[in-house]
Amino acid sequence: MRITLFSFGYKHGPAEADTVLDMRFLPNPFYVPEMKAGTGLEKRISDYVLKNRTAAEFLALLEPVLLTYIANHHKAGRASLRLAVGCTGGRHRSVAVTEYLRGVLNKSTHELMVYHRDIDKE
Repeated sequence: MRITLFSFGYKHGPAEADTVLDMRFLPNPFYVPEMKAGTGLEKRISDYVLKNRTAAEFLALLEPVLLTYIANHHKAGRASLRLAVGCTGGRHRSVAVTEYLRGVLNKSTHELMVYHRDIDKE
């Protein structure tokens, strides 16, 4: 099965996906002046988004649910699955979580394609 995993920003329009995860509840680096211009691909920003109690609890619950979800879609004969991870602008939180999930899904036997739809938009 082919899994397409991508980040996006809600302010740039909806994502065409089978499943959408909304990350707007996580701490937002946009409001930290020295982080605003960066992206979730940078370690300092990714750490800001992911290394806190809220993110840790959420990701610990999400990981087994997501793996079960994918396994059952595969078992049902799905050829592909599109998973979108959104935040307000698509540059910080959604990118950091998408990259985290890339690490989780890289361990699977499924074909994985990852991209960041709105990372270069303001």
